[in-house]
Amino acid sequence: MKKWPLVEIIGAGIGGNKVADLQMRVDRDVIAKKPDIVFVYIGINDVWHTITPGLSGTPKDIYISGLKEVIAKIQHTGGRVILCTPSVIGEKWDGSNQLDTQLDEYSEICRSVARETGSTICDLRKAFVKYLKTNNPDNKEAGILTYDSVHMNNDGNRLIASEMLKVLE
Repeated sequence: MKKWPLVEIIGAGIGGNKVADLQMRVDRDVIAKKPDIVFVYIGINDVWHTITPGLSGTPKDIYISGLKEVIAKIQHTGGRVILCTPSVIGEKWDGSNQLDTQLDEYSEICRSVARETGSTICDLRKAFVKYLKTNNPDNKEAGILTYDSVHMNNDGNRLIASEMLKVLE
């Protein structure tokens, strides 16, 4: 069994937030805590809200500039950034979820921004799609890793944690 050093994990995620929300609060909620490592996992709502009544998504250029600003602030204080791609909005593995194409585009943005900023990538999108191809034989929209096609159930949370641990190793 691998032994991990004593660490303090501080969750700063807020449900419903998009990259613009994170930009407004990163100094207070992240930088002020002087973290050594920061997982930036933002993007689901930036995509999902494009089809959510009464809400608006985030255009790609705004998403890119927002990620870069947040990453630069964290790196300026000496923190290591691990940028996570968005995971799923719908669990069909065959590419037929309504927002799969857009999620793939925003995931590629994350990969590109990670390369450009020297951040580490945690590719949740690839991990989720791979898992669903194996574990969702009926191609169901929800119930494998999420309870409603967006919000993680225990198995979804375990997969995220597993992928994050792989990056840390």
